[in-house]
Amino acid sequence: MGRLKELRKYVDNELNQIGDADKRNSAIVHLYGVSLAATMIAKKRGLDPEIVSMAAMLHDLHAYKSGSYDDHAHKGADLARDILGKLNLTDEAETETICSAIYHHDDKLTVDSPMDEVLKDADVVHHCMNDLSKPIKEKEQARYDKLCAEFGM
Repeated sequence: MGRLKELRKYVDNELNQIGDADKRNSAIVHLYGVSLAATMIAKKRGLDPEIVSMAAMLHDLHAYKSGSYDDHAHKGADLARDILGKLNLTDEAETETICSAIYHHDDKLTVDSPMDEVLKDADVVHHCMNDLSKPIKEKEQARYDKLCAEFGM
C-alpha cells in the first residue's frame, strides 16, 4: 500500500470516530478536498505532490478530533508529528516539511516556504470553492485572487 493511501486509511479511522454525521462528513469532504487541491497545486509548481497531500490529510485533524479550532494549526502540527512517527511513513526531513506546512497553514497573510504555501493555497481553494454561496473571507481574498490568476480563472 502506498504511503498516502496508508495515511488516508488512518485518517479515515480517526474521522469515523466523530459521532455527529454532519461534522464527520464535513471533515472528510474538507480533508480530501484540500488534499486533491494540494496535489494539483504542487504538481503545477514542481513540488512533491505526495508530501503536501499528506500534510493536507492531516492539517485540520486536531480540530476535528478535539472539536476546537483554538491554536489548531500549531497543535495539529504536533499531532501530525506523532501520527507520522507512529506510522513510520516519512523520513525526518519529510516529517518536518509536513509539520511546517500544517503549523503555518492558518497564517494566510504571511508567506512561508513553498510547501507551506501550497497547503495554505489548497485550503483557500477548498474554502472558496466548496460552497460558492459563502463570501470569501477577507484574510483569504488576496490569496484566492492570486490563485485564480495563476490558474487562468
